[in-house]
Amino acid sequence: MKKMFNHILFAATGLMLVASGCDATRRTSNQDKGVAVGAVGGAVIGGIIGNNVGKGNTALGAIIGAAVGGAAGGIIGNKMDRQAEKIKTEIPGAKVERVGEGISVTFDENNPDGSKAGVYFATNKYDITANSKLALDKLIKIFTEYPETNILVEGHTDDVGTDAYNMTLSQKRAEAVGNALRTSGLAASRLTTKWYGESQPKVENTSAENRALNRRVEFAITANEKMKADAKIEAEKQ
Repeated sequence: MKKMFNHILFAATGLMLVASGCDATRRTSNQDKGVAVGAVGGAVIGGIIGNNVGKGNTALGAIIGAAVGGAAGGIIGNKMDRQAEKIKTEIPGAKVERVGEGISVTFDENNPDGSKAGVYFATNKYDITANSKLALDKLIKIFTEYPETNILVEGHTDDVGTDAYNMTLSQKRAEAVGNALRTSGLAASRLTTKWYGESQPKVENTSAENRALNRRVEFAITANEKMKADAKIEAEKQ
């Protein structure tokens, strides 16, 4: 898995350098950068990921797989920029990354500010804690403010315990988060939950710190069909 993503990163970096080299003298806005990445890097990265891990098997794959590219992709990217910044500002425990035309949000036990301000679970537990509910409530407000997005919730564990046990635990955690979002009023049609047990570690399970990174909940936020359609119409007018 690590070798595969190293190849993806190498390919994406090369493609983006080519795109930026060709356009450097005439493209400066964030939207234009989004167009270059969406039209060149996003399409090829999506193909690489699709061939190696299957479409939608990871949060990254889901984001790349939902990309439309071109000018419409740049418009979507601008909207995602604003949503990502709001999540960063309002939820200190979230690790927020803008990926292509979407947003990746990760909550693990090593919060950036050293606090327990995000979505996390006690060892071998899957119930939503009071602190986790606070973070989810903030996310729900932001998701409500930006209704034209779909949300994928993924559960992951470290390698302590059997494969079967970890798969079940990650399922219960992902479903607990998904249910919390639904019961708070978020439309069920926007939500998808998946779980992978210990099969998709972010880092090797070689230390307690690394295992804490792998015990995580990830969100992939992508444009829904309405946002994509509106972006294409807006792009045609430009």
